[in-house]
Amino acid sequence: MKHKLTWSLMPVALAACLACTAAPAQADTTQDLLNELRALKARVGELEKKLEAQASKQASKEASKEADAPTPGMTPEQQQDFNRIAVKTEALEDSRDMLGFKGLKVSGYMDPTFVFNQRQHRAGFQFLNAVGDGGYTYDNSYIGSAAIDFIKETDGGSRWRLTLSPQRGTQAVSEGSASILHEASVSIPLTDLQTRFIAGHIPDWSGYEYLQPTLNKLITHNLLFDLTLPTAYTGAGMEITRNKWIVKGVVANMNASKRNANEKTPVLAYRVDYAKGEFQGFGFAGVHGKAHNGSENVVDVMGDVVPQRDSRVDLFEFDAYFIRGDWTVQGQLSWGRQEKASITPGAQNELRSALWSGLSGLVAYKFEPRLEGVARFDYIFNRKNGGGLLTYSQADGVNGIGPAVDGYDIFDRPNTFIDEQKGVNRAALTIGMNYAFNLSTVFKLEYRYDWATGPVFLDTKSREAKKNNQLLSTAVVVSF
Repeated sequence: MKHKLTWSLMPVALAACLACTAAPAQADTTQDLLNELRALKARVGELEKKLEAQASKQASKEASKEADAPTPGMTPEQQQDFNRIAVKTEALEDSRDMLGFKGLKVSGYMDPTFVFNQRQHRAGFQFLNAVGDGGYTYDNSYIGSAAIDFIKETDGGSRWRLTLSPQRGTQAVSEGSASILHEASVSIPLTDLQTRFIAGHIPDWSGYEYLQPTLNKLITHNLLFDLTLPTAYTGAGMEITRNKWIVKGVVANMNASKRNANEKTPVLAYRVDYAKGEFQGFGFAGVHGKAHNGSENVVDVMGDVVPQRDSRVDLFEFDAYFIRGDWTVQGQLSWGRQEKASITPGAQNELRSALWSGLSGLVAYKFEPRLEGVARFDYIFNRKNGGGLLTYSQADGVNGIGPAVDGYDIFDRPNTFIDEQKGVNRAALTIGMNYAFNLSTVFKLEYRYDWATGPVFLDTKSREAKKNNQLLSTAVVVSF
């Protein structure tokens, strides 16, 4: 460009030289000569500006041609389509971020279920029925539910979770309400992503078995899950992850979203998990504090039951797992007590503690990638002080809890305790199969045999008490 500019100015320079040579003959004075030189200089400046503008315009055209040239291997039409896609992608990303969908995950499930209960003389489908109608029972629990789960994670690592389950969520179970809330929790990183503050309404984390049918190999849950563990916590705490260890704990209300008057002592709930390797690990959990006491052993002079205040609860359980190839092996040991919550009073009509311990084990084997067989055995020792389990401070003919009885009245209340100083031990054997029809659908079939060391199961037709009960159930679990 410099060479082009130099040759373009040559005529101007020659003209200037000629003008200078002829100046003495044409100008009368030195001043006239200076004026002519100034005019020539100005003219040269104008020509230089025009040449620079023309060069700049030419460079812009060449750059534009290079930008419009298609990418090697692409036709001009393909390049245009690619540019349109890039613009649309950026617009979609901007719209997603503006609407708050970035980091949002939505999932859900439902499991319409058919249940046959021998002693209840009941057979039929159950789906989204209210848990509070007949209380929490092992043939009902969370069976036949539907849920939708929203998880939102921000750029800073904070997690927000809301799980809704009409009639079958943890709040409906723990408080006997028509709530749709199952979980509402937040998890906020403090010093790093592995050290978090947690708070809200959090489902219980004890044991090897999960609440959701998508994570539970069978239809019903084990006896420890149904009868000895809390439902949910409402409070705040910490979750810490270090290498293979995960430790979490909360100070919270157990099974209550709000404390009543004259109740102010929370519980300390915690869980520790250790993943020993790729295929095995163990964990333990505990709860210590005060919780609802449903004992009806105290009556006033009018014969009315005097409600009991919250009483001390101590729970501890240990669980482990081994999952490798086609095999799954899981197990759990539990121990618990609740003060002044036994089903029957002492010899002097005093309130006594409910005491229990138990075990549960599950083995599953995949006969083929889609078909899995499952067997589970549960046992609860509950003979002390007339029996009584967590939140079960009254005889229960459906779940089979309490001392042995000689029958039930029309209100499902025991006629007479055979020995009110001894509760019955409970056991259950469950076998089942599940078949993965596709990635989102699983069919389940289950047979369950429950028994006790004394007659305690209510037969709704004869009003007699039986030592055993049988269930047959099938379900389809669809998730996304």
